[in-house]
Amino acid sequence: MKLLAVETATEACSAALMINGEIAEQFTLTANGHSKLILPMIDALLAEANLQPSDLDGLAFGCGPGSFTGVRIATGVIQGIAFALGLPVVPVSNLAAVAQDFFDHNDDNLVFVAMDARMNQVYWGVYQRGLLGFAELLGKEAVLAASEIVFPDVAGVGLGTGWRVYHQELSARLSHRIIRYEADNLPRARAVARLGFDGFNHGLTVIAEHAMPIYLRDKVAKKESERN
Repeated sequence: MKLLAVETATEACSAALMINGEIAEQFTLTANGHSKLILPMIDALLAEANLQPSDLDGLAFGCGPGSFTGVRIATGVIQGIAFALGLPVVPVSNLAAVAQDFFDHNDDNLVFVAMDARMNQVYWGVYQRGLLGFAELLGKEAVLAASEIVFPDVAGVGLGTGWRVYHQELSARLSHRIIRYEADNLPRARAVARLGFDGFNHGLTVIAEHAMPIYLRDKVAKKESERN
């Protein structure tokens, strides 16, 4: 299978190409250059593999949560390719991608993913390693204050930028359940590709017009009185 994946929801910008289980990735950090970088990344991956877009079997993308602009960039790019080529798409949670990338490079089996959501909140999800090595969600993803997170009574590793900003609140809330935390983990296209492949195997594809972003936060702006 030839699967193209993109992820642009944070300061990380990446694209990955999975061919029969092998993954090549283009990755960089950028403040606001995602829209200019992502298409050349895709072109470079295809050229290195000596492929044309029409050779692809499917697509995957980081559908959120994350930066509203960043999530829209990934969505727009994937929708454009999917419409043009009639390809199926697997939307992949960015929180799941953080968990998956960690599981692919570590032996721990449960993680508490917290990405900084601004507005004094975190994007939150608890994931365990499944029998086949893929990240599986426990409970529901949510956006909420660090002091209001919901978690199972098990031990795990804290992951994501939320642990840098809200480490005191999160550590106090989770107390003895935290083995350690890592605050530099960001979603990457290589993990989106892995989860996208699993999604294809489980029939989780959608057509282009149904490849939509998931923001978690319904209200993207607060009134002045609410911020104060």
